[in-house]
Amino acid sequence: MQRSTSVIVVSYNKLPYTRLCLQSMLAGDPAPDQIVVIDNGSRDGSAEFLGDEFAGQAEAAGCSYALIANEGNAGACTARNQGLEIVTGEYIAFCDNDLAVRSSNWLAVLAGSLEGMPRVGIVGPKLLFPYEPYRIECAGVGISQTGRVQYFGRGQARDAEQHCLPRAVQCLTSACWLMRRELPERIGNLDEVFNPAQFEDFDYCYRAREAGWEVYYQPGAEMYHFENVTTDGSQDVNFAYVTIKNGRVFKDRWRHMFSIEDGPADDDCRWEKILGRGIDQTGIPPVDTRTG
Repeated sequence: MQRSTSVIVVSYNKLPYTRLCLQSMLAGDPAPDQIVVIDNGSRDGSAEFLGDEFAGQAEAAGCSYALIANEGNAGACTARNQGLEIVTGEYIAFCDNDLAVRSSNWLAVLAGSLEGMPRVGIVGPKLLFPYEPYRIECAGVGISQTGRVQYFGRGQARDAEQHCLPRAVQCLTSACWLMRRELPERIGNLDEVFNPAQFEDFDYCYRAREAGWEVYYQPGAEMYHFENVTTDGSQDVNFAYVTIKNGRVFKDRWRHMFSIEDGPADDDCRWEKILGRGIDQTGIPPVDTRTG
């Protein structure tokens, strides 16, 4: 992997997850060239960890590190945009702080897709639930012709054949993706109308596709996702309301595209609620160090 890589992580409390996320990044093969963390006013000890402690760990791993400390919760969109203003990598990853590395070579695999396919602007991995039998949390995202959302593969076996094939998709979730630096330079940053979160990633995928880029699912890279940790327990935000509001904005903006696409059927877009497990229940999930 020749091109430099930067990873942007937004932190808002949930220190055990942030620690696992960042330390698993440093242990990757390769580790990113740069990690930028934007802390949205955490009050649980995250600020202390993200200061000298993690700075020392990053330095020991040969990884450049930058911390932006916001006084309060600026929202995920604004925080990620702050990160985009200072990253140095030619390839830029968004990773939620409730994410952890499964494939140690995840960054090389995703970067390989960008290097091998010039029209791909964004590439994302297979996301897994972080407990046995490590079923699929998301294998790309589809949008029906009425604007309903389907997480492909949700709840299915990790090795389900249809989700082991790389392919172009309508959308990815920004829980984890890698994109070209050229993309935000051409289409701009995340739209902060979607603050604090929800649908900003799908909106960005459609903006990229409207500009002529492809969005690509690459199952050769696998990551764990402690689903909804980033948003659960946030007393200052009504995420049910935000999801409905932002969903309407997304549908109004992109109906002209998804209404004529060959997306999933509405009946396939029923959300399957799967009981999540916290890190206190799962422990640290295993890393796959195999390559190729």
